[in-house]
Amino acid sequence: MKLTIERGALLKALAHVQSVVERRNTIPILANVLMEAQKGRLSLTATDMDLAIVESVAADAAKSGTITVQAHTLYDIVRKLPEGSQIGLESIGDKGQVGLRAGRSSFALASLPPDDFPRMTGGDLPHNFELASAELKGLIDKTRFAISTEETRYYLNGIYLHAAQSNGIKVLRAVATDGHRLARVEMPLPAGAESIPGVILPRKTVIELHKLISETDSTVQVSLSETRVRFSLGDVVLTSKLIDGTFPDYERVIPANNDKTMEVDRVEFTAAVDRVATISTDKSRAVKLSLTKNQLTLTASSPDAGAAEEEIAVRYTGTPLEIGFNARYLLDIAEQIEGDGARFRMADAAAPTLVEDTADQSALYVLMPMRV
Repeated sequence: MKLTIERGALLKALAHVQSVVERRNTIPILANVLMEAQKGRLSLTATDMDLAIVESVAADAAKSGTITVQAHTLYDIVRKLPEGSQIGLESIGDKGQVGLRAGRSSFALASLPPDDFPRMTGGDLPHNFELASAELKGLIDKTRFAISTEETRYYLNGIYLHAAQSNGIKVLRAVATDGHRLARVEMPLPAGAESIPGVILPRKTVIELHKLISETDSTVQVSLSETRVRFSLGDVVLTSKLIDGTFPDYERVIPANNDKTMEVDRVEFTAAVDRVATISTDKSRAVKLSLTKNQLTLTASSPDAGAAEEEIAVRYTGTPLEIGFNARYLLDIAEQIEGDGARFRMADAAAPTLVEDTADQSALYVLMPMRV
């Protein structure tokens, strides 16, 4: 293999593929990126056996061929080369190495046989539909904060994507929960997604997909089966295994009869929670909300740091109520609300609270209270 490629094009592609590669690998070949040169194109592939990414970029390939090289090492080298550099890559066959040259810099990089590189195929993916990248980004942005990081409950370590009905309208719904909070977001069901199985997208897949769609406004082609999913956007294809587990019946957690409603200015509420929580030094960062007619008092205390209190005006006409929350969870939910107002529907100090964006009915959040 022998080719020349512009630094910026190679750096962008490497930034995508190297982040899939785990820093610690017991299988040496998984630390490498597979590079395949053909006429006018260079294809880069990386995998961790659960997730694979393939990206194609323009390159001047004088000689087609395939090599592998350590992904993070190559990325660090290219990142440190001068902007606008022309990079030459070629295999040094008799030494089992890859030569890299740019200006006065030259490197001889260790390589492993391309035949050892595992190929991850999507298999038969019978369900196919399209999403605008902004729509998919919205589903991810508003749910990923609630993904559980507790490995023992592996079926919560991702976003549950499925077709559902909302007020008689077919929707594509994304749900995530860690047992303390739940996020549910929906959009009109795309054509071709009517019969999709409910699937759980793994956390790492969600992270990598979010990076890709944040850089493009192109349409995303989604293909999936009960075990795998493939996202195709522009010159990038992301293929992933799905979490093999059953997502819990989240509908049971969403309260339907909470009769105490508070409406609050999102910006003012977020700032007040953040200020009061400064005093709370324990892990849970507990903040107490005390509600009386059209007034909310936020308080927090700590044996070491002291106490804090702040009052803000709200719309509330129910009976007086005191309820406690983890401040971080409150702020996470408030950050997802795009409108000016947030609506809290509460029952009592022990029951789940429903949080809604007053300007967006497609998203809702459930937050478990805590003792304070």
